[in-house]
Amino acid sequence: MKTLIAATLFAFCQVPFAVADDSPFVSEEVLKPELALEMAEAAMTTCRDQGYQVGVTVVDRSGIPQVFLRDRFAGLHVYETSRRKAWTAVSFRTSTSELAVATEPGKPSAGIRQLSEALPLGGGLVVYQGNGSIVGGIGVSGAPGPDLDDVCAQAGIDAIADRIAF
Repeated sequence: MKTLIAATLFAFCQVPFAVADDSPFVSEEVLKPELALEMAEAAMTTCRDQGYQVGVTVVDRSGIPQVFLRDRFAGLHVYETSRRKAWTAVSFRTSTSELAVATEPGKPSAGIRQLSEALPLGGGLVVYQGNGSIVGGIGVSGAPGPDLDDVCAQAGIDAIADRIAF
């Protein structure tokens, strides 16, 4: 019986290795800076057209900023908050609005709010390419509410969606 269990476990453990690449390197897709800039501009313009002065940060899949734009009258806080929202979205692979709900006081994930960089406050979205891989994140800060930051961030993603949906 032990041999049968061991053989079954061995067979299941081999599946990932059978399909894994033998290369010692990992390949990943990264947005070109021009596309990240276009996304940030679209998000900022959408907010501006609604009367909001915001800051927008686009990060790569590792959370490193690629672009930051600040509208001329946006608050001083928008650099930090937009960057942290974008970082949080890619780090936790979910929108910051969803994370805000999941980390409310008393919930099992509430401790996430104690991390120094995490900002579970609406306005941060993950950017996916067509096959579902994460290629970046976008964070918007400065609209009158996090739900409105989300709208502007989504407009940024929508502006480039046809070119990353492969």
